[in-house]
Amino acid sequence: MTQAHERFARIRTVYAEAARRAPALAARFSAAGIDPDAIADEAALARLPVLKKEALIALQAADPPFGGFLACDIADLAHVYVSPGPICEPSPACDAGGHGMDMAFRSAGIGRGDLALNTWAYHLVPAGLLFDRGLRAAGATVIPAGTGNSELQAELLVSLKPTVFLGSTAFFATLAERLTATGRSLPRDWGLRHAFLGGEFGAWSEKRRAIEKRYGLKTWSIYGTADFGLIGYEVEGEPGYRIHQDRYVQICDPASGEPLPCGEAGEIVVTTLSPGWPLIRFGTGDLGRAMELAPDGGVERLAPLEGRVGAARKIREIFVYPDHLRALADQVAGVLEARLRVDRSGHREAISLELLAAPDAAFSMETVADRFRALTRLRADNLLAVPSQDKFTHLEPIAEDAVPTTEATR
Repeated sequence: MTQAHERFARIRTVYAEAARRAPALAARFSAAGIDPDAIADEAALARLPVLKKEALIALQAADPPFGGFLACDIADLAHVYVSPGPICEPSPACDAGGHGMDMAFRSAGIGRGDLALNTWAYHLVPAGLLFDRGLRAAGATVIPAGTGNSELQAELLVSLKPTVFLGSTAFFATLAERLTATGRSLPRDWGLRHAFLGGEFGAWSEKRRAIEKRYGLKTWSIYGTADFGLIGYEVEGEPGYRIHQDRYVQICDPASGEPLPCGEAGEIVVTTLSPGWPLIRFGTGDLGRAMELAPDGGVERLAPLEGRVGAARKIREIFVYPDHLRALADQVAGVLEARLRVDRSGHREAISLELLAAPDAAFSMETVADRFRALTRLRADNLLAVPSQDKFTHLEPIAEDAVPTTEATR
């Protein structure tokens, strides 16, 4: 069987079985008039409409917990992650490499003898555990630091001297600056050789080069999402992201879902070839373009991400949806509408909430802050009540240079 036919043979096998077990998936095929056994090429696959993340959130809310898309038994799952939305993301027990994250680490030369400080969250969202599994599968030893405790984590960089750092670019900068402020000389006083950083739109390559020059290490970026785990990873000396062989990636028109030619920008649409959680033609909401196509028409190499499509915005590695703000207004008496703004100061994104207040409203700002954090797991920095006559839209656009690209932390 040629490479051009092998992945579609796997797609037919995975989705024919999944459609028998997942009623919502079967309904997608039926509505599109598609038999999963007949998906022989990209043209056949493209007949299936793209499933947007916002639609999956609504489907899960209507039919909890998985919206009718789970194609295995609960006993076959190792974890169920819950990302803001909320959206439930099951993780099969058979996964041994963090949904492909081990490929990214092996490609970077990470292995036995490396000590990794993993500062991604280990609770509810998948990033911490997926990176942890990938590192362990590659042979590295992990410090499961998680989020926060910046003073302690900065000290761990010089006391334990890990060789690998994983976290957001902003948190990396916070730790480095804290050490410098206490008189440490970097890179002399730490042992870091690699930093896997949450990406950013805009001049991301230039920022990485500056970090490498200043701190004497190699930076890496991984393209992954909470839905799929690894989608693409970097290879030394090769531009863009090489696509995981178990992901069939298309670049599609955000409105029509039609695949676009190589080099043209569009929404990144992904189909997994792994059983259990069968996401087929799933719209990531990320904007990108193909640098190279595989013989079967899927993306072989993906250029650095360029932005977002749709209404969701990513702030501090967490997605915020318009429905979060609508829910905030519904849950706090006296708030008619809520608007979110994000300003970037240095390495940090500051969140401001503007609240359209009903006449004679007497809501507590503390209550608003608590509800916003419960809905999004983000802490608002500023809150402002706006008179009811100053009506506004729910979600203000956020500057793209404030939107990180790595979604796996959700």
